[in-house]
Amino acid sequence: MKNHFFSSDDEQNGGLKPTFYWWRTSKEFDEDGNFKVDVSDLSSLTPRLKLLREMERLGLVAAEGLNDIRRKLLLYTAGDFWLPIGGIKKEDMDIPPLVTILLTGLTGSGKSSFINVMYGVLGRFGIVPFAQTSGESSNFTTMYLEEHNVLRSPKSGFCVYDSRGLDQNRMEEGLDEVSTWMFDGVRHNQPCYRPGDEKLKELSELNESMELTNSRYIKRKVNFVMVVADLSQIHSAFKSGDLKSLEALKALFHLPAVKNSNENPILILTHGDTLNAEDRINGRLKICEYLGIPETSGAYDIPCLAEQWIPAEESDPVSAYALTEAVYRALLQSDRTHSPKWKFKEWIIFLFSWIMWCLASVFGFLANFFSKFGHPDERLKM
Repeated sequence: MKNHFFSSDDEQNGGLKPTFYWWRTSKEFDEDGNFKVDVSDLSSLTPRLKLLREMERLGLVAAEGLNDIRRKLLLYTAGDFWLPIGGIKKEDMDIPPLVTILLTGLTGSGKSSFINVMYGVLGRFGIVPFAQTSGESSNFTTMYLEEHNVLRSPKSGFCVYDSRGLDQNRMEEGLDEVSTWMFDGVRHNQPCYRPGDEKLKELSELNESMELTNSRYIKRKVNFVMVVADLSQIHSAFKSGDLKSLEALKALFHLPAVKNSNENPILILTHGDTLNAEDRINGRLKICEYLGIPETSGAYDIPCLAEQWIPAEESDPVSAYALTEAVYRALLQSDRTHSPKWKFKEWIIFLFSWIMWCLASVFGFLANFFSKFGHPDERLKM
């Protein structure tokens, strides 16, 4: 399989350079960057070859596809990708003003760094950091939900929420919090409360003063979830045999609340650029197998180059395209799962059911209360 987009003519014309294709250093490629084996028959391909073939696809469409998808995202409004289903018209669907994508993952997985890459690629804002990130010299962690308009456009049809990372040692609390976000919605600057959190106690006075302000922000329903994971940490976990962090990641990824109409969330793998090509490929294959998702369409490998003060679009257009495609897929899936609006008759039935439930609760309480005054000897015997 010859890679026609990988040629000296492309380099002379300022096109993509061979150094962008890190996977071509693997044993399956020759010195010219061509496959040594036939990959045209999909049925006979191993998971590894399928993954390498997928990377070649991304490399092939990255140059022209990036601007094409980015233009579609700039023009997108919520519901644009909706298709007629079940005989219901679009005007009868409950489509929100903005589609909301929630980023979640373990602490230090790279969620905030991924937000900054989004601003650089989608908003064309270079390497200016919009979300504060943790690093080797910082213990910072996101303490509030943060809404980001990554397109930097007042007409943006979607927003992305950065969330606080989950502690692998306190996953039950973290999963409960994620479920709450999914069922109750999310709001900008909403505190991420967790039992026994000392940092929130230190900020208690600030929290009290922010409560009124936070309530003025619009609460948004989460339409899609992206789970962010550090590929370098995944590789280390598999190598050491300590799978505790991977078990926590699996519990989050397969949490029923984050599934969208039985569709899995998209897995975003960050910091893969810190690994060599072989470890990077094997790490993705292993985590996809561990989570039970396709190694091609189930995950995207997107390094957080903004941390290195490198514009992603200029230094790695393949990853830049992968990011735009991941967002595009998230919007496609979101627009497929909007629910029909409630009609007047349905509201009446709901209100009647709620009133009956309240009355039943009141009579149940009264029955229990007055039964305590009855004499045991006077109770009916069967």
